[in-house]
Amino acid sequence: MVLIKYSGDFKNTENFLTKAAKMDCIRILGKYGREGVSALSSATPIGSGLTSSSWGYEVSTSGSSFVISWTNSHIVDGVPIAVILQYGHGTRNGGYVRGQDYINPAIRPIFNRIADEAWKAVIR
Repeated sequence: MVLIKYSGDFKNTENFLTKAAKMDCIRILGKYGREGVSALSSATPIGSGLTSSSWGYEVSTSGSSFVISWTNSHIVDGVPIAVILQYGHGTRNGGYVRGQDYINPAIRPIFNRIADEAWKAVIR
């Protein structure tokens, strides 16, 4: 027979979970969605300006998870221009245009602020 004893309570855990449940995640992620659109728009290499002005975002839920997705609607002949700017692409004459990593540096500070705000909200 195994005997387990404990003392104390789960008050800290209960407080943590209560605060986490009360967070208005949709509103908070919406704020960061708009910030991300601004950051991505500013960081997008400018040719015609269409790709830069075509950023958007969506906040959705999946079970108990919240998801923020940034989108770009500038598509030419089925090709998402934001993606080929990021990763590069072949040309019709056999050449290659090298990609420029502009998305990750633009969006990383947004991810950091989301994590910081979520943590602060939970430990208050």
